Amino acid sequence: MLDAAARKLIDPPLNRLGRHLAARGVTADAVTLTGLAIGLAAAGTIAMGAILTGLILILLSRIADGLDGAVARASRKTDYGGYLDITADFLFYGAVPLGFAALDPAANGLAAAFLLTSFYFNGASFLGFALLAEKHEMRTDAQGQKSLYYSNGLLEGTETIGFFVLICLLPVFFAPLAYIFGALCFATASLRLFAARRVFPK
Repeated sequence: MLDAAARKLIDPPLNRLGRHLAARGVTADAVTLTGLAIGLAAAGTIAMGAILTGLILILLSRIADGLDGAVARASRKTDYGGYLDITADFLFYGAVPLGFAALDPAANGLAAAFLLTSFYFNGASFLGFALLAEKHEMRTDAQGQKSLYYSNGLLEGTETIGFFVLICLLPVFFAPLAYIFGALCFATASLRLFAARRVFPK
């Protein structure tokens, strides 16, 4: 819901830095993989109890996630690059709740499982919509220039990062926050299913 507004703020500085990196031969795929490595390190750090360090790594990882697209726009966008980016995003999004589950399985395990199930459902609805949108030659740049069709929803990347920041700052409340956010993910996916029924009739 907030991604389009967030992009207006973050795209200009990221585009400047992306042009700088592209001019020095840095590839978008390398930035994507670096961001993923940092994100997975964040999840591991959280699992070991260093949650504030994990938060810093999460933020660095998401800067890299925005920067890879800027590098691609300044050099050359590829289908594989877009595929790698979305795959890395989904792995990162799953790893952070897993880190909290590993940190305290008794307190966080069930809530993390509920949250990950909601991510799975939401991700499937997102990717399925993108496939149908490509088939019907639909285009949008509301979320910036993307390799996939990005359908909007109640919860998008900006809200997810905000949630990750919140659970890192308030780890004792991970379980109730995870149930709330997971329920909103289920609602987002369900609304996307209803939207797809209207946009892609039988």
